[in-house]
Amino acid sequence: MSNMRVEVVTGPVRYRWTPLLGLIALAMVPVVALSALLVWSDGQADEHEAAVDGNAAAPVPVAPSPSAVTPALTTSLFSYRRAPASMADAGNDNQLSDQMDQLAAFIDERSCLAVSVDGRPVTAHNVDAAVIPASTQKLFIAAVALEVLGADHRFTTTVQAPPAVDGEIDGDLFLVGGGDPLLVSTDFPTDDDRFPEFNTTPLDDLADAVVAAGVTSVRGSVVGDGSRYDDEFVNPAWGSDVAFVEAGPYDALVVNDSRVRGRSGRQGDPNAAAAREFARLLSDRGVRVSNGWESGVADPALPVVATIESQPLDAVIAEMLTTSDNDTAEMLVKELGVADGGVGTVAAGLDVVDRTLRSWGVPMDGVNLVDGSGLSSENRATCGSMLAVLQRMEGTAVASGLPVAGRSGTLEDAFVGTSMEGRLTAKTGTLGNPPVDLDPPAAKGLAGYLGATSGDTIEFVMLLNSPDIDEPENYAPFWLALGERLDSYPDGPAMSTVGPR
Repeated sequence: MSNMRVEVVTGPVRYRWTPLLGLIALAMVPVVALSALLVWSDGQADEHEAAVDGNAAAPVPVAPSPSAVTPALTTSLFSYRRAPASMADAGNDNQLSDQMDQLAAFIDERSCLAVSVDGRPVTAHNVDAAVIPASTQKLFIAAVALEVLGADHRFTTTVQAPPAVDGEIDGDLFLVGGGDPLLVSTDFPTDDDRFPEFNTTPLDDLADAVVAAGVTSVRGSVVGDGSRYDDEFVNPAWGSDVAFVEAGPYDALVVNDSRVRGRSGRQGDPNAAAAREFARLLSDRGVRVSNGWESGVADPALPVVATIESQPLDAVIAEMLTTSDNDTAEMLVKELGVADGGVGTVAAGLDVVDRTLRSWGVPMDGVNLVDGSGLSSENRATCGSMLAVLQRMEGTAVASGLPVAGRSGTLEDAFVGTSMEGRLTAKTGTLGNPPVDLDPPAAKGLAGYLGATSGDTIEFVMLLNSPDIDEPENYAPFWLALGERLDSYPDGPAMSTVGPR
């Protein structure tokens, strides 16, 4: 459950493109000197202070106090030196801007780059261009879900059935989904999963609760009910190589990503697949089910036999961002529709996303979302819109839920052995473009944060759209050059050099 392809960046690679040699040379450029403007301003301030000293009246001699240890400041009240922090920030930001401008020279018109420091704009290259975001789009979904549903929101899965008589249910037992994207049976094999799910909800615990309620047999079927959402199990905007492979089928009830033990691949109906797994877990616990499993809709009046809750939403978001979980993103979109107006559809959920982002002042010109996961090449976003979301989400569960360079999730193998390892956190995005000579282009994105040595936080977005850019030999130089330039901050004047004196 990840992007269509997750690539590895571990250090210098061989480049196929001649232009990329420039990126290598770019990485070797030494840090430039302070800007001429800052030098000129410093000279002007010193001249002004000297003039003030020359015209000042002679002070009345006063015997120095034995306790006096701080010399009087000669800096004019209106000198820039009276605001050293602002001047140091400006100098550091200008230096980083120069570094980023060198990198931006290698980014074409179909890609974009934006960087800020603690929300202060630093670089904006093609910032309003509508580009394919791939899975970096999940940042939008995570941010709005956190806002609308709340960090403590939990998804509830319920078992409903007629009252048991002497342990026997005379009829069907319904497994009713509440939108939990991380329901699993704990014995389901995940060794072949590139990024196994975590922060999951064990369906086994719900089977235990049914047994604890005294149920020993079900004369009917186990019925999976995902009617909280509509029955669009895959997004029609996905390619044939995506649907039922990278994402879907999903509904308000899905277990093991619609997979069942003993069968290969994703099953066609997520509700029936979930019911089949639950029937197996009940059987393992001695509960006899007479008529197998199927999908259907429970009568709301049926008594509740047992329930189970997911982990809080902030934990679900962390799983989604770290592993780039496509089904989780799609289910969150539909849950937003339910929360807003009781309609569990993609259209309703994406309307909530759009309205929420606009209410935050996020620039939405050029933004067009058709799914939650970013798997469709029809999605469009801008570096400006994504940077605004990152700035708003700093310090929240969205920021803390991102994968860490060289350590976890889709960045586990990236930036290994570089200064970014263990420091840079970001959402990745990858989409291929077969055949490479036709549009839409491939997409490779990186959007997140870097804690600078100064204590500042750098927010950055780089969305690359170009044929074959999803191949490591093509995007690796951009990622490594970006990391090196981010790591140069702060490289301007220290406060001690621009403060009052």
